[in-house]
Formats: sequence, C-alpha cells, structure tokens
Amino acid sequence: MTKKQKPTDPLELERDFQHRIRPLLLQAPWILRVTEFKDKPIPVLVVKERLNPGEDRQKNGGAAGKTALKERGCLYGQPLRRCLPVIRTIIGGVCDAAGIPLELQRFLGNGRISFRGNLPLDEEAGVKLALIFKLQERVKEMDRVELMAWRVARFSREEAAYWLTRGTQYGEAANRWALAGMRIMLGGQPGDKAILQLLEKLRR
Repeated sequence: MTKKQKPTDPLELERDFQHRIRPLLLQAPWILRVTEFKDKPIPVLVVKERLNPGEDRQKNGGAAGKTALKERGCLYGQPLRRCLPVIRTIIGGVCDAAGIPLELQRFLGNGRISFRGNLPLDEEAGVKLALIFKLQERVKEMDRVELMAWRVARFSREEAAYWLTRGTQYGEAANRWALAGMRIMLGGQPGDKAILQLLEKLRR
C-alpha cells in the first residue's frame, strides 16, 4: 500500500474507521446509517440530520440541549443499486477538519455492501443524499431515479439545501408539489427517450 492509498483490507479498514472516522460521528451535521430492516431488502441506507433542540434556549440564556438525529430519508433495493455509484461519488468528497478526504466510499463497495454502521457526512453530502432519497420515492422508472441522482450530485451545497427545503418545509401540499416539479425538472417525464441519452452522458 502506497502512502496515497487508504486501507481497503477489511482489518485495516476497520482500524481506520475506529481511529479516524468514528470519532467524527459525535459532531457530524449529517449521518449516513447503513443498516437492515426486516421488511426491506438489505442493506438500507438512512440519512439523518443532526438537530439541536436547545439552540433557541441557549440563545435566550438557557442551558444547551442535547442534539438529536432526525431521519430525512432512506434508500434500498433497486433504487439503491442504481444510485450507488452516485452515492459513492458524493460521500467520497467528505473530508476531516484538516481537509483530508475520509474516502467513505470504501465502506460502500461496488458490489455487496458488508459494512453496517454510521458514517459522518458534511453539510453538502447530507443535503444531497437527503434530496436524492426524497426524490426517488414513488418513482418506478429506474432510469429517472438514477438521472435525478446524478443531476443532484452536480448541485452546489447551496442549491441542494434550497431544493431540499422547498420539498420538505412548506406544508404537505406545497412539499408534494415541489417534489413533483423537481422530479420532472431533473428526471423528465416517464417514457421520454432523452432520459437515457442524458443519463449516459452523466455516467461518463
């Protein structure tokens, strides 16, 4: 293994996780959990945002409250298989405080995903995954799901955060309309022949 390579051997990968990556989970603004649910194909990816319920109290002179993780979406089955290259690309950009890449994509192999546990995400990776997980819900055409994922991956952090907010924080009806519009904007209409053409370009 050269100095530029990160460990890929299972034992070395576990050692790197315990010493360098796991400590970051306590403060990471977003978390990607790789887990299993009895009623869903394995594995299941769950993205969670860290919230601070006591932040307002602290601003007003009160004691700071404990942070809490809130689930923002999950992905599994065929959508996960189609979006895995995109997800690996997104989480591959997460760095530690010194700007050194964590190379989290090592934990989500191109084939079978054996890792189970939590991975720390920065704000950009978190909002992008949350938006992808939300947009793919109820979409049956896997080409559209993958296309939306690749296009979200190319968003800036600000763009992803804006669109995630538009689709989750404006009430049930407004959220539903915003997500429906984004699905067409990013993934086209079902059956559109241009979907595959654009998808092939983005895969390169």
